[in-house]
Amino acid sequence: MKRAVFSLAIGLAFVLSSLAQWQPQSVGTDASFRAVSVVNADVVWIGGTKGTFLRTTNGGKTWQTGTVPDAQACDFRDVQAIDAQTAYLMSAGPAEKGLARLYKTTNGGQTWSLQYQTQKAGVFFDSMDFWDKQHGIVVSDPVDGKWFVLTTDNGGESWQPISPAVLPPMESNEGAFAASGTSLVVQGKRNVWIASGMAKFGRVFRSTDRGQTWSVTNTPLPGGETTGLFGMHFFSEKNGMVVGGNYKQEQQAGPNVAITHDGGQTWQLTAQTDPPGLKEAIVLLPGDRVLTVGPSGTSISADQGQTWQRLDTEGFHSVACAKGTCYAVGAKGKVAMQRFK
Repeated sequence: MKRAVFSLAIGLAFVLSSLAQWQPQSVGTDASFRAVSVVNADVVWIGGTKGTFLRTTNGGKTWQTGTVPDAQACDFRDVQAIDAQTAYLMSAGPAEKGLARLYKTTNGGQTWSLQYQTQKAGVFFDSMDFWDKQHGIVVSDPVDGKWFVLTTDNGGESWQPISPAVLPPMESNEGAFAASGTSLVVQGKRNVWIASGMAKFGRVFRSTDRGQTWSVTNTPLPGGETTGLFGMHFFSEKNGMVVGGNYKQEQQAGPNVAITHDGGQTWQLTAQTDPPGLKEAIVLLPGDRVLTVGPSGTSISADQGQTWQRLDTEGFHSVACAKGTCYAVGAKGKVAMQRFK
């Protein structure tokens, strides 16, 4: 029996380690990217610095590279793709400098409409997500000790703030990292979670009614001035995973993954990834495997994070997949694609 188990372990390691490396994409820009959203294996939208967006409709064979008019100062750190023609871009930057903006296109990026902008002091958008074509949510760093949260129920035609009274109080210096567009995620028709950092522990805020009421719980992952939760993914209503680390010490080993099986009410540590260090985004692959990326490299797990296999040490900030076809993005124009079977 021990020999059979050992052989199985060797076989699994061989399958994982024999996967091809990320395939670089030629996108014709040196903008840096932290936002990627996949409609299907062929249709992908990406957002980046200098007001830049990318789109492919043929699985990366060609890329449309464009700039949103009058948005050259914007850093688009989240993007939500609806279809080949429709997408949203979220600009992460100080509202006082006019950089807290939400844009939408309905014609494949030929034109963009500015759907929302505020100069409210303290607003700095971190992440957004949509339950469906009409219902979406975006979160900003706290204002007066509470998250600043907006929702829409009409496809972004209008955005309404959630009352601070229904939001749990924040800890000192607590906020979200606008690192990968995955510090806020939705699931199903009404569930939403926000991952935080910069407090004593990484924490997760949860709502089951599109943000009308909230609860919050600690995770076992450490926090700190430059440390906390960076990425999150819920595979179902109950099962989810968070990843994180320290963005000032990207290679630092230590706890960087936790899982939940009760919708985020409690969290348990898993093994740290291989390679260790900061991880910023998570996706689910065929066969219930989990892939996570970060500046320290790419890791994959076939057992819900109990063990991890190193794929490479190529640094990426975010990743999105459709049925095993994955697109990862990073600094200085880095875009890559990989098909996982």
